[in-house]
Amino acid sequence: MNDTTPEVEVLFRSLLLRRGGEERLRMACSMFDTAKALATASIYEQHPGIAPAALRQALFFRFYGHEFSPAEREKILLALI
Repeated sequence: MNDTTPEVEVLFRSLLLRRGGEERLRMACSMFDTAKALATASIYEQHPGIAPAALRQALFFRFYGHEFSPAEREKILLALI
């Protein structure tokens, strides 16, 4: 879904690019930390008492699982134990 007009999208991009690279990186890291915290809370809500290894696997699957083939995904999930 994209409900942003092309004009506003161009304006937003230009405002974002005015910021320095370090600031943009800091913003991206902050957004990732927030997304990870929300995903972690959701996983804990669905699976109270989840083991740390299982949490790592669940986070991997939620963020990156769709980007790998089933065989690659299984190999990565085993490495997270």
